[in-house]
Amino acid sequence: MKAVRIHAFDAAPVLEDVPVPERRPGRTIVQMHAATVGHIDRTVWRGSFLRHPPFPYTPGVEAAGVVVASDRYAPGQRVWLRGAGLGTVSDGTWCELIDAPDEAIAPLPDAVPAPLGAAFFSPCTSAWVALHGVARVRAGEHVLVTGATGAVGSLAVQLAADAGAEVTAVVSSRAQADRFAKGTRVIAVERDPDAVLKGLSADLLVDTVGGAHLAAALICVRPGGRAVLVGYTAGQTLSLDIAHFLQRDVALLPLNMFRREAEGRAAAPELLARLSDGRLHLEVHTFALGDAAQALDWITRRGHRGRAVLVSGG
Repeated sequence: MKAVRIHAFDAAPVLEDVPVPERRPGRTIVQMHAATVGHIDRTVWRGSFLRHPPFPYTPGVEAAGVVVASDRYAPGQRVWLRGAGLGTVSDGTWCELIDAPDEAIAPLPDAVPAPLGAAFFSPCTSAWVALHGVARVRAGEHVLVTGATGAVGSLAVQLAADAGAEVTAVVSSRAQADRFAKGTRVIAVERDPDAVLKGLSADLLVDTVGGAHLAAALICVRPGGRAVLVGYTAGQTLSLDIAHFLQRDVALLPLNMFRREAEGRAAAPELLARLSDGRLHLEVHTFALGDAAQALDWITRRGHRGRAVLVSGG
């Protein structure tokens, strides 16, 4: 079978022939139909993650497909996969046949296409847990979302509005304003985030970009408000005037979805139902399995929309 292999940190992904996996107790073999390429995969690939599988390894922490052999699931069952060490401590999902622990697998509704089933978990549950588990958003609050055209950001905008909040979406350019539903205020920070965001006031910030954009957005949070830190695509460091920050009394709340995996899995059926009936929307951009390098590059491009997904045989 074919699998994407990484032979060294930052080395180009290579599509290679590898042995067909044999099913073992407590594990399921899944024919991969779609496998997500995300920032966790990129972080592991670059050697910046806390752990990684032994070289050479197959990346990928998420996927969707059909069961081939299992003690827990019937052959032909549509499933999504995530976690249990896939792509972080053992080989992952960027392969035609995935050897996965049973606990990494859950049923995928027929109404959800495989690329969406592969891509939904990380952004949907991150947005859900950030709002409901970490920030405990309330109806009537003003929620500011940075990186609002990204996968997590766009879902945070939708879910905050659904919770009854007033939402302001921060985007990188005015051309992106038409991506949002009516009633969402959109602010473009094309050049000077400090100047553009000055005077804005919010109860809750959901920040998906980090860096200088986070520093500028924090000033918008009202004293006693909260800021959930989700991502760092714009920079991994934050510089604060501590005296000023203490006076503002804003709670900085990190989102750690590895620690909150159980919350995400508990919310997954509801989120899949909303994706099925159109109450939630997530864009997906597909690549062939052999184009993993292009997908890894695509997710770093400013202004890209949605999630990158590898499709087997595409």
